[in-house]
Amino acid sequence: MRRPKVHDKFLTYLDEVARQGSIRKAAAVLKVASSSVNRKIIGVEESLGTRLFDRHADGVELTEAGAVLLEHCRKTIFDYQKILTQIEDISELRSGHIHIATLDSVAHSVLPKVLDQFSQSHADIQYTIQTAQPDEVIMGVADGEVNIGISFCNDLLPGVRIHSQKSTPIGAILRPDHPMAERDALEMEDLAPFQVVRSFDGRARQSLLNEAIAEAQTDLPLQLITNSLPLARSLVLRNHGIGIYSKIGFLEEIEQGLLRYITILSPVLKDLKIGILTSSRIHPTPATHLMCRSLTKALKALRLDS
Repeated sequence: MRRPKVHDKFLTYLDEVARQGSIRKAAAVLKVASSSVNRKIIGVEESLGTRLFDRHADGVELTEAGAVLLEHCRKTIFDYQKILTQIEDISELRSGHIHIATLDSVAHSVLPKVLDQFSQSHADIQYTIQTAQPDEVIMGVADGEVNIGISFCNDLLPGVRIHSQKSTPIGAILRPDHPMAERDALEMEDLAPFQVVRSFDGRARQSLLNEAIAEAQTDLPLQLITNSLPLARSLVLRNHGIGIYSKIGFLEEIEQGLLRYITILSPVLKDLKIGILTSSRIHPTPATHLMCRSLTKALKALRLDS
């Protein structure tokens, strides 16, 4: 890959003159006329209103202002070269490994389609994909154990960066013939007379649903708790209860009219967002970066808040 010359020649001129301690020697290394190098430096000095080099018989020496500017220029050149390397890695990406920790709803609905499309361009990428509770996903990203986490992101740990996020409230999932199916929205106390089917999050250290129940100062006495989303889906379809989930794990059934999603008027559940999460302490590999883009695009296309 031929690397384009994007940055102003001055950055290269300043760097080489400082290395050589001589405009003439720097020009020889750069294979340009020494007058061109000198003219460029003088032009910048005039625009800044200060000298960058003290000139003497044996060559040149950086002034304090020149030393400050040189540090910036070298960092800019270094960062630019690093970005070019990453772009080369992306364009020549043939293999790699991505470790993803995700909510099971995303694993069932979004990930298969994303992997299908991603593998068309990157067939040799390998994956480790595990489902986990929201706090476990976030902890895996914070500890650097996984490359990408997909989880509710309203409350993050240090060291976790949100690559992108999508409004994904938890609401009521129920059959169209359920007595509550015609409601536009539900309060937590409206669910109390019915059996609810909920995630194993109900017994987790930090339970979103328990927090919502406590805030509403109510109780849901009839609860069926499971860590299996397919089982929860089957139970709701068979009218064994109202599911308390986001739409993301029931998209196909909702689109087919087999199930309905109704907003629950709880700030804890209504304002939730799902995020594509990466470590803020570890620079993502090209494969990880591209997968984050693909996941972001897939989530953006979903309507999950109504």
